[in-house]
Amino acid sequence: MLILKRKVVVNIALIALFVGGLLFFNGNDAKVEADTEEVYKNIEIFTEVLRQVENSYVEPQDSQKLIYGAIKGMIQSLDPHSSFMTKEEYKELMTETKGSFSGIGVEITIKDKILTVVSPIEGTPADKAGMKAGDRIIKVEGESTQDMGLIEAVKRIRGPEGSKVNLTIVREGMDKPLELSITRGVIPLKSVRHYVLSPGIGYVRISNFQSNTSNDLSSALEILDKDDMLKGLIIDLRNNPGGLLSQAIEVSEQFLDSGVIVSTKGRESSHNIKATAHKNKKDSEYPIIVLVNGGSASAAEIVAGALQDNKKAIILGTRTFGKGSVQSILPLSDGSGLRLTTARYYTPSGKSIQSSGITPDIEIPFVATEKKAEKKSPHFIREEDLKGHMQLEEGNAKKADEKKPKEENNEKVKMLLEKDNQVRQALQLLKSWAIFSKIKPGS
Repeated sequence: MLILKRKVVVNIALIALFVGGLLFFNGNDAKVEADTEEVYKNIEIFTEVLRQVENSYVEPQDSQKLIYGAIKGMIQSLDPHSSFMTKEEYKELMTETKGSFSGIGVEITIKDKILTVVSPIEGTPADKAGMKAGDRIIKVEGESTQDMGLIEAVKRIRGPEGSKVNLTIVREGMDKPLELSITRGVIPLKSVRHYVLSPGIGYVRISNFQSNTSNDLSSALEILDKDDMLKGLIIDLRNNPGGLLSQAIEVSEQFLDSGVIVSTKGRESSHNIKATAHKNKKDSEYPIIVLVNGGSASAAEIVAGALQDNKKAIILGTRTFGKGSVQSILPLSDGSGLRLTTARYYTPSGKSIQSSGITPDIEIPFVATEKKAEKKSPHFIREEDLKGHMQLEEGNAKKADEKKPKEENNEKVKMLLEKDNQVRQALQLLKSWAIFSKIKPGS
């Protein structure tokens, strides 16, 4: 037993040396020596407490459980996005960027020490149950989430397909908490959807950034821009909680020929990067409007910031979430893992996204459409209503029919335009853009 305890102390000492090693690159040898000495003093207190718990606590405790708990507490004290993962939790995390997983489909974070929804993923049980960005989850299965770590919260909310999870949430503007019972399902990782909203105007919805997002977007754009038909594009990044940095860069590059996309800065030189755009095979000369809101975070903010600062798109909606930090996933020797904040994001103009987020060029809040009694629009008498009116020539009639694309009759597009004032506004702007671009200024 004594040998095991000594092994624990040696492992902790190695961790201390690793922490001290990070400081080596930031100062002289004297500073490293002083800092390492301070670390060892604190490690001695830790081992003293560990020894007291093992020897004197009312019930025997597992050493690994105690040390894992201490590590979790240490990492949790850094920021809401850093976390320590057991071997099982680390494996589970790896499924988030490939394949699929079972849960309710919601991105969460710790904000002001409260478990908070960044955004529900579109089409998932959480989305269908009415969860919204900004909802605060105060209980999971009746247990308070106060002081609950992010990984622990995710573990409790996820579960087998078909099982239920009961959540108590607090929502701004509501007098009392909401009780939601949500049936878990398999969360599909399809991140790109596209529609034609109007002749020549396309709509692309990116719900998150995963390993295949850039390829899926490329395929969608090929369909929308077949025969160079695309005259305007809406990119919807609302309630997009982010994902892979590499995919945010690749997505941005599809619309940029040059310039900085994003830069990151950390304590280690390996975390300092500057991603720049390269010449595209095909130019995207059409105007672009990007939709964002408070649920747009991380990788979504990188794309919005890159297109905004490079004057490639107009940003429309409300201020984004403001998650401007980079998390590195570090595998550990025993199969566990560390999700550690290692750098900050900066937009091409050098602005940090952290806390401030991306401010839209055109600020338009989302207004929920209320169901109202259907009113008939006033009917105006037109030429076609007059008895004996001249018929449209057969050739022209055929052309008129051809101009109306099948996509205009798509039920999803119809519902989107009916319910979403921000999409409607973006569509009107692009239509106006097309009209004004044809007007030649007077000489």
